[in-house]
Amino acid sequence: MSEFGVDLKEPAAVTDRDKDTPSDDPVRPPTSETPKPDLPGLVPGGCSSSADVSLPPAGEASGLLSLPWEMVSHIASHLPAQCVITVLPKVCHALGNVSKDSTAWQLRARRLTGSQSVFPVGPRQDFDWAEACLEMEQLITCWTDQAHLVARQAINQEDEGERERVRQQEGAGEDGDMGAEDQEDGRDDVVEGAGVAAQEVAYGDDEGIEVLLEGEDGELPPNIDGDLLERVREDLEVRLAEDAAALMEGERNQRVVLDAGQGGDAAPGDVIHQEELADHRHLGNGIEVEVNCQPARSPSLPPALECINLNTDHCTDVNSVLLVGGEGTVCATASRDWNVKVWDLRAASGGTLLHTLGGQQYSHRGWVWCLASQGPQLASGSFDSTVRLWDLEAGGADRGLIRTKASVLCLSYQTDVLLAGTFDKTVNMYDTRAAEPLVKSLRLHGNAVMCLAADDKYIISGSKDCTVAIYDRRADKALKKIRLRSYLRSMSYSGSEIWAGDNRGMLNTFSMQEGVLKPLSQFDVGHKALVTGIHRSPGSLYTCSSDWTVKVHIPCAPPRTLCTLHHQAGVNGLSVQAGVLAVASGDMCVKIWRPRK
Repeated sequence: MSEFGVDLKEPAAVTDRDKDTPSDDPVRPPTSETPKPDLPGLVPGGCSSSADVSLPPAGEASGLLSLPWEMVSHIASHLPAQCVITVLPKVCHALGNVSKDSTAWQLRARRLTGSQSVFPVGPRQDFDWAEACLEMEQLITCWTDQAHLVARQAINQEDEGERERVRQQEGAGEDGDMGAEDQEDGRDDVVEGAGVAAQEVAYGDDEGIEVLLEGEDGELPPNIDGDLLERVREDLEVRLAEDAAALMEGERNQRVVLDAGQGGDAAPGDVIHQEELADHRHLGNGIEVEVNCQPARSPSLPPALECINLNTDHCTDVNSVLLVGGEGTVCATASRDWNVKVWDLRAASGGTLLHTLGGQQYSHRGWVWCLASQGPQLASGSFDSTVRLWDLEAGGADRGLIRTKASVLCLSYQTDVLLAGTFDKTVNMYDTRAAEPLVKSLRLHGNAVMCLAADDKYIISGSKDCTVAIYDRRADKALKKIRLRSYLRSMSYSGSEIWAGDNRGMLNTFSMQEGVLKPLSQFDVGHKALVTGIHRSPGSLYTCSSDWTVKVHIPCAPPRTLCTLHHQAGVNGLSVQAGVLAVASGDMCVKIWRPRK
């Protein structure tokens, strides 16, 4: 990124000679006083209207600060959000006002999401635009790098497979030569056969490779040797680099991500299909990479993320994973082997086991299905109809056992209450400090409670009876129940938006304002089975599914998928904290993606 200078020096004193000399500043006219410019539509500082803006008189500023405010704001819009938020306020008070300009942040968000996308999906009132832009820029930088890395690895795997197939074909061709006894017809057949085999290897499932194997006259060469395959590999790498460069040039020209098809306000209940909006790139080995926005900074630079495999030592599926502590450095895993383990992720090579909760005995007496935390306190819910409490600051000490009447399927830990959704259709409220922790049992549904979300005012629950219910904690009453066409399996609630994944692989969105729960839209982002985990923040959206995939999106309408990661088994859950992504899967493994140091 090119540097820019800010000239904040006091202007030199004006002499009699200077009064008779025309001004060298093309921006400021040679007059003793410059009128204040009109600044329509831009809001510096905490002002709500540009009508309240006043710039310093021309005699008090020079250089950048002498420009009209809209020009300063436009220049700042090309800086990273991180720079605008943390650096400019340290330069001077006037430039610090740029980070408080709500209109400028909205324009930046529009460039990031696309002019035809709706953002935010929920109410705009009290929306944190600066935080959303910061998160989106970090998400785009990290996960488009990761998408290009996955694409390159896929191409290398394809190339290895092609080499092996060619070796087999060449071996078969040599056997045919020995059996032909040097007959002319036989030799012709061998050459023709080798050409057909080469054509099959060249084409495979990707017709794009065809041009790499054509001769100068447009015909395929009769044979493929190692040198040619090496050239194929090099050409593929060059093509990938050229594609990235072209995408980067397009981004510089347009300064927006790929527009989302038919955009606009989506009516409640509308289903928007991701395949109609994004350019899906399918590679031969089944890995799908979607690069729908800013590309990687350079194909030669290392990716912004590193991926580590956490060898959990669980002997069966990991059902749940949770990052705790606020910095993404501590991870808890829960498994069908009845155990909960806690890991330190600060090691450069991977995670270090801190505790197996419960000591020598099992953490539970059944599958451990869900986790939740509040500060250093960790709660685990199990099919043995219990919730156990653990103190991570005290070495994972057991802080209590809560017995329920049925298997615990979901948890939500608030500052003053622990919520548990169970198989017997209830949402239980517990005060973990009391000797008798049960505060109230809410029977809001007609089937098992599959997911929960809450804050200090409301509880939102989704059930297998295809309903979502809202409960007012202050008024102590149920407010509304909405019936859906599918049941919700996972839920994320922050601000005024609720995002939830259902058993059909769809994403459902709701607005939540003053106790009113309103369905917004339903999106198809490409998941083929139930969405087992979802995390939404102002500028990021992560989803995972039992279809073996994890997807990273920008949370606009429709969602903009940046990257799709494939696993070797169904993905059971995810957790996101401080830019770190943890994913639990059915292959007894936990994968961690974190910013590279």
